[in-house]
Amino acid sequence: MSGFKSLFKQTFIYGLATVLPRMLSFLLVPLYTSEAVLANPSEYGKVSVIFSYFVLFNVILAYGMETAFFRFFNKEDDKDNVVSTSTISLMVSSLVFFVLALAFQNQIAYVIDIDVKYINLVISILLLDALVIIPFAWLRANEKPMRYAVIKIINVVINIGLNLFFLLALKDLAANENIFSSIYKPNFEISYIFIANLVASAFTLLLMASFYIKLNYKFDKNLWQQMLRYAFPVLIAGVAFSINETFDRILLKELLPADIAESQIGMYSACYKLALFMTLFATAYRLGIEPYFFSHAKTKNPQKNYANILEFFVAFGSIILLAVVVFADVLKPFIIRSEAYWEAMQIVPIILLANFCLGIYHNLSVWYKITDRTKFGAYISIVGAVITLIINFVFIKAYGYMASAVATLVAYASMMLLSYYFGRKYYPIPYNLKKIGLNLLVSIAFSMLYFYQYRGNYIIGITMLIVFLGLVILLEKNQLLSVLKKQKSN
Repeated sequence: MSGFKSLFKQTFIYGLATVLPRMLSFLLVPLYTSEAVLANPSEYGKVSVIFSYFVLFNVILAYGMETAFFRFFNKEDDKDNVVSTSTISLMVSSLVFFVLALAFQNQIAYVIDIDVKYINLVISILLLDALVIIPFAWLRANEKPMRYAVIKIINVVINIGLNLFFLLALKDLAANENIFSSIYKPNFEISYIFIANLVASAFTLLLMASFYIKLNYKFDKNLWQQMLRYAFPVLIAGVAFSINETFDRILLKELLPADIAESQIGMYSACYKLALFMTLFATAYRLGIEPYFFSHAKTKNPQKNYANILEFFVAFGSIILLAVVVFADVLKPFIIRSEAYWEAMQIVPIILLANFCLGIYHNLSVWYKITDRTKFGAYISIVGAVITLIINFVFIKAYGYMASAVATLVAYASMMLLSYYFGRKYYPIPYNLKKIGLNLLVSIAFSMLYFYQYRGNYIIGITMLIVFLGLVILLEKNQLLSVLKKQKSN
């Protein structure tokens, strides 16, 4: 049970590294959606589409090497060999991508329908982000969460600081003839957003310079080939996952009439941010459990610990789901400043639940990662991607962004159920389905009933939340006390 103590400690710090920066970056949403910056949802829609391509190309440039790194770092005796081989692989592939993308930037801009003036910034950010994948993975694998957290937070603080400078302060500073007047350009807001991102990514790589200085540059071709075989299904799964996560913005742009597409994307993307609380929780949990899954795979009865991990995740996630739904309308004026974006608020419970299902899926995915059946992760993600594409293609023209929200939920729920089904066959884990199911069903029922029937009636909403908290405490009390007692005895 000492493993739990390590898990919760790492999850807390990784959570801090993820939650605090993203809570700070939360400032960017009200900044972007304010009247002074991107008051028109169509402008925010342009930014959202570009960031959708960021997600896809980040996955392609990583090509599953991060997950392969964790697997082989815990599997191989020569860990330095794993570190150097994976790092060299990503260095070479990233630089090749950068050179080719620069050479064909005009063609890329035409194909993905993004202004060429943004392409140089985008591919530079992608290069810098790819070069810190293994350094960050090395920090996690060596259980250095504090350094990981500090660097992540510095990155976001720089990003936010530059966003505030470029989008709010620079115009006033440039009013008089001075050095700032040479920097300021009118109607340059979107470029400033990506310049801020570029500087933050460059500084992050600089902070990781010691990793590259100390690296023992040797390349093991045989090991590399093994890692690629392991990583390829992860890449396929990642591409499919990126389709599930962000491709709906691209499809909205392609399938809706041009005069409303970017506005719809802007509203959808802004209200999507209210699901951030669930995303933060699920991401922090995943960052903590992924190294734990691999490092404890050979301990005595790891399946029992894995079952407890999912049970706690569902209990806490269910509380977050209901709490955010109840207080969504309280939060929205602080996060989404312009009322022009609020039309899409109806997607919030659907997207929250979708991200909850995704978090459960990541917990369930332990079976194919530690049994080296990563191809199943690819199969499952492909199914999710196909569902996403079909629902969006069939229903976007009639239902707009609501079709995209429902597609996201159906895709993630399907992936969750498929992972559970195959996990029972290849690596049975004794999940307490009665507890998990009861927490899920009550939380979902209360959330949907409140938002679509009693929305705005906080007496009913808070009562539902209190009742549900009581249910969770009742169901999980003995389990929590058992964990605490065993940790204390250790």
